[in-house]
Amino acid sequence: MISRYTRKEMAEVWSGEKRFSWWLEIEILLLEYLASKGKILPEVPRKVREKAQIDIKRIRELEKVNRHEVIAFVESIIEQVGEEGKFIHFGLTSSDLMDTALSCQIQEGGKLLLQDMDRLENALREKAIQYKNLPMIGRTHGIHAEPITLGLKFARWWEESKRNRERLSQSLENARYGKISGAVGTYSHLEPEGEEFILSRLGLKVEPVSSQILPRDRFAEVLLTISLIATSLEEFSLEIRHLQRSEVGELEEPFTRGQKGSSAMPHKRNPILSERICGLARVLRGNALVSLENVPLWHERDISHSSAERIIVPDSFILLDYLLDKFTWIMENLRVNEIKIAENMESCRGIYFSQNLMLKLVDKGMGRVEAYETVQKLAMESMEKGQSFLERVKKSSEIREIFTEQEVEEIFSLQNLLANVDYIFDRIGIYE
Repeated sequence: MISRYTRKEMAEVWSGEKRFSWWLEIEILLLEYLASKGKILPEVPRKVREKAQIDIKRIRELEKVNRHEVIAFVESIIEQVGEEGKFIHFGLTSSDLMDTALSCQIQEGGKLLLQDMDRLENALREKAIQYKNLPMIGRTHGIHAEPITLGLKFARWWEESKRNRERLSQSLENARYGKISGAVGTYSHLEPEGEEFILSRLGLKVEPVSSQILPRDRFAEVLLTISLIATSLEEFSLEIRHLQRSEVGELEEPFTRGQKGSSAMPHKRNPILSERICGLARVLRGNALVSLENVPLWHERDISHSSAERIIVPDSFILLDYLLDKFTWIMENLRVNEIKIAENMESCRGIYFSQNLMLKLVDKGMGRVEAYETVQKLAMESMEKGQSFLERVKKSSEIREIFTEQEVEEIFSLQNLLANVDYIFDRIGIYE
């Protein structure tokens, strides 16, 4: 991933240095296992751990000649440790290193993503509580519908983010597997006990049935989950973009001191971060598709997945880490224009009480079709003539025959329409 969208801690997880360090750890654990079985002297793994260093420059020099990264890595270590390197890579195949190390990196990167998700949940929860009772117009098809509260909108995002965190945690657990089972997964040259020894010390579980590689459905599930989280962030960001439009003006992403919105128009304050999140989410969905393409491979494996994974796996973790950080910052510093929210509520002149009025007419014995048509006529007249819906209803002789003026006032109570917001917050467990 380009540096523009990369955060330092996550980048380190996917660095070449870290990748080779996992390879070296696996090789040393193999030596420790062989020593525990009396197959090599006990000091061999200790000396290798003391002497061996990751020399990426030397690995690349060797790879130019042998055109095989794992062999280049092994040879670079043997050069450093001498005689103690005799049993390095004993009974292993390249994917024993590569796939097991990839699983370790996924777990390490996953911890950072889970921390990001926790921060996002906290930000959404705080905003939901802060604006729990701030009425705003709800919209369906982009058109004014009935009132909600801004806090309820944020609570919905919080609940979705909670589901995403659970999905991420589960997918990481489903990918917490390694394999040290040899060239085609049959333990031909290293017994299963050796695999258990190594993987347990890496915090991984044994793949029940492997081939030369770990099954790619495990990694695909992680990348699909990452893409789903990114899609949720796009959903939330798209809403901010809509509500920041000049004609709406209810929400606005942070605009920092010295920031410029347009090279041509000094007045502009554009939702650039929200737009960036929407754009980059598309990249992660594309990566998820590639991860699915990596699942079907020839026989016990081919290598068509490997080149793609060098891009899509690190990039997906790095990019989601960036997106989570940016969107959480937006939420933590979100600008809420309560005046504009109230003005937009007032602009529809109370027609959002139409359903409530219709249902009360039904309660009084009017047929639903007749009630609908009666209320629709009054609502349309109110909109077309720019009049208060409440006043239009009060002047209707048909309505006056059914309701007293006090009853009409009660029908037009915003507090009654939003009476169950507390219940929803209690149900999902958001408490002040």
